[in-house]
Amino acid sequence: MPPGGGGGGKHGCTVPGHPPATGRRGRADDAPPHPPPFPATDVSLQMKKKQKQEDEQEQQPLGSLPEGPLVDILSRVPYRSLCRFKCVSKPWLALCSDPKLRKRCPQTLSGFFFNKSKCGLSFRNLSGKGAPMVDPSLPFLGVKYERVEVEQSCGGLLLCKYWESYKGRNKKKYGYAVCNPATGQWKVLTLIVLPDPVDGVPVIYDDIDDFFLAFDAANPSRFVVFAPLSNSFGEFAQVAIFSSDTRRWTSVENEWGYKNVLIGKPECVLLNGTMHFGTHYGTVVTVDMEGKVWGEFDMPDDTPDKHNYTSIGQSQGCLYAWQIDNDNDCKLCVWVLEDYASGKWILKHTANVSEIFGRQLDEDDHSYTLFAIHPDCNMVFITDSENMTLSYDMDNLKVSAISTSRTEFVDGALYVPCFAEWLAQGH
Repeated sequence: MPPGGGGGGKHGCTVPGHPPATGRRGRADDAPPHPPPFPATDVSLQMKKKQKQEDEQEQQPLGSLPEGPLVDILSRVPYRSLCRFKCVSKPWLALCSDPKLRKRCPQTLSGFFFNKSKCGLSFRNLSGKGAPMVDPSLPFLGVKYERVEVEQSCGGLLLCKYWESYKGRNKKKYGYAVCNPATGQWKVLTLIVLPDPVDGVPVIYDDIDDFFLAFDAANPSRFVVFAPLSNSFGEFAQVAIFSSDTRRWTSVENEWGYKNVLIGKPECVLLNGTMHFGTHYGTVVTVDMEGKVWGEFDMPDDTPDKHNYTSIGQSQGCLYAWQIDNDNDCKLCVWVLEDYASGKWILKHTANVSEIFGRQLDEDDHSYTLFAIHPDCNMVFITDSENMTLSYDMDNLKVSAISTSRTEFVDGALYVPCFAEWLAQGH
């Protein structure tokens, strides 16, 4: 080969008489013209170093959650969205799987628990494709009890009614428990035994069926259950309160007035640490979780049906009220409490429910129930109790079908997961 023909220049050629650009003076003629840019041993060391780093990242304990801006940002991301980040890399998988981060992430509506007459507990998943975030069958209760029904939800906890045996006369023997589907924790409510207000003799209240659960996911250290001690007319002078931290019942005097009659479990709302109950007298009565601060204010005064009660719920940190006039034109009215101090309501939205369901008003003989409002947006859930259940967006008027078969959503319990632990001991 002619001198300089080894291809050492920019384009593989050299000037005659000059050594190749990549060569060195005094180099042997049989030396390779293109030495590798990195020795093979360096490549091997780099690969081993990279593998070691990956192994160390894999072996990092999930509990070692790093603090800083990244974690603060991720803690504000909804948990279902956070789960999508797990596929980025192994460090992200470890970070996004950390229970501490999961507890801090905000949650949104996952679906509804409701009860079927034949099979008991059921769940309607609203969180999109795939399985629900938690096992809705409540397996930790199913292994102990033959039948479980959900009575109420609050802050990610469920108030459940259970039967050890659901056959014959045993159907009348049931109890109540509070559970967290996300953590598997649960607590049976003990029998209410309180001293008689007159002579102090212990009295067993074994016929109470109105329990109201209060749990604030922002302060998850404990839950509270209220039980009005009613007479045969539904009127009550005392309220029993169960606290999970003391694990016992206490009683306080009812300061709402003796003749207040509460509507029932669907008509109770925990908002800003205060329980709100709808009554049959067109008012909302309130009490804090300690049973010390009591209040009362009127429902909206422009309801279309004065003989029907008005329902309440909470959304986006505000108290809402609604009513459907099934006897006339199926008109839906939704109010929001604008001023808590004065009890001033403003009309938020009106609609014709027959039109929402795509039916002619003069041919519509269905009875509709708005059984829930979305906690994070202006969306409500309506059922005709026979054939169809819909979601209705009050902002863009969009209607979506949730179920097109006979379901029992009327007493459906909204479920927003809570991954915080609230029991220091017990189950």
